[in-house]
Amino acid sequence: MELTTVWFILIAVLWTGYLVLEGFDFGVGMLLGLLSRGDRAAKDRDRRVMINTIGPVWDGNEVWLLTAGGATFAAFPEWYATMFSGFYLPLLLILLALIVRVVSFEWRGKIDDDRWRSLADRSLIVGSWVPAVLWGVAFANLVRGVQLDTDHQYVGGFWALLNPFALLGGATTALIFLTHGAVFLALKSDGDIRARAGAFAARSSVVTLVVAGAWAVWAQVAYSVPWTWAAVVVAAGALVVLVVAAQRRKEGLAFTASAVAIVAAVVLIFGSMYPDVMPAFDPANSLTVTNASSTNYTLTVMTWVAAILTPLVLLYQGWTYWVFRKRISSQQIPAHTGLTFEKVPVLNKPSSDQ
Repeated sequence: MELTTVWFILIAVLWTGYLVLEGFDFGVGMLLGLLSRGDRAAKDRDRRVMINTIGPVWDGNEVWLLTAGGATFAAFPEWYATMFSGFYLPLLLILLALIVRVVSFEWRGKIDDDRWRSLADRSLIVGSWVPAVLWGVAFANLVRGVQLDTDHQYVGGFWALLNPFALLGGATTALIFLTHGAVFLALKSDGDIRARAGAFAARSSVVTLVVAGAWAVWAQVAYSVPWTWAAVVVAAGALVVLVVAAQRRKEGLAFTASAVAIVAAVVLIFGSMYPDVMPAFDPANSLTVTNASSTNYTLTVMTWVAAILTPLVLLYQGWTYWVFRKRISSQQIPAHTGLTFEKVPVLNKPSSDQ
């Protein structure tokens, strides 16, 4: 197997890790305002439980995105350049949303003020919904193909990216992440949040099955190759298992099924693109694993580095999940300890003659 193909597969694996792990992070953030109940104090407690389920792992999950972007830049620089220039506005919106999301996570508990926490919660919700939708729009356009000129530059404009197939792709990823997050919450929390998350997953999984199934069949029939029917069948089977497991509150099985569905979706997306990395409406202008790749020497060095470091990263992240494997309930949430906006009285200075 050529190194260009190896790195195309490795980048697909990196995106798989990101979408499976960061997917439930997005889902938890999207559900923040949907599953909290009661008065202000009760809602705050519920939201703190939800945030704490992903608190130890969310930043590690985002590393998969950085690694996928870095691997694309190093292995396929022309793909990276064309994609980030052509998809500049959607990717900028995703980046801004991720920044807002990070700030919300880190600063929510720094100030003990209800208005401050409410602002952080709204920012976290928006910062989770925007990438959940736009990643689907971006990947759907890669499957469908875009308008590239003879210099492999994107010339379609922003509004061309918002076609019906891409918008359905955005709805698909949003629903998958929403359900994935609900199942994760049911798996990682206890008490009222666990019950609400399980009930929500039982309902949302049905909608996810219908919408994701429609997009997958459209993608397969219109834009893909025969062998990726296997990925469509696996994804459909996993979503059916997800619906049944969510209805029966089998949280571990439901989470596994939603993860398998995401893996199968990535196989469908990247399998539909290969050997292109960025298909064009005119096949002669497409970027392929051959004309977009770095030199063989660069790919060889990268392969050795990846072979040595990737197992270490996987072991470390697996250990992190094992350490923080226990469920979280509202009884484990301590009182707020942040700063306040109240003015501190200044003591009068003693006069010089005292």
